[in-house]
Amino acid sequence: MTIDPLSQLPLFANDQQLAVAIVGKDRATMWVKTVIPQLERKGFPRIDPLHDGRPVPLVRRFYEGYFGITAGFNAAAPDGKEDWSVWNRRRR
Repeated sequence: MTIDPLSQLPLFANDQQLAVAIVGKDRATMWVKTVIPQLERKGFPRIDPLHDGRPVPLVRRFYEGYFGITAGFNAAAPDGKEDWSVWNRRRR
C-alpha cells in the first residue's frame, strides 16, 4: 500500500509543500518557479489569500482532471461480426 503524499498535507498548503508532495524534494524548487505559472493558466488552484495557501483538495481534483482520471472509461461496444473473407478477395 502506498502513502499518498497529498493526504499528508494540511488543508491549505504552500507551494513548497505541494511541490515536495507532487515532484519530490529534489525537483521542488524548479517546479515552484517554472511549472506552477504554467499550470495556473490551465486552471491550477490559486493561493487563497485568507489561508495563505492553495486548497489541497482542489489541487488533487485538478490533477485528476489533468490526467483524465475523472473522465471515466467507456468500454467500446462490438461493431458487428467480423468478415475475414474480404482479405481473400482479389482486386479487379
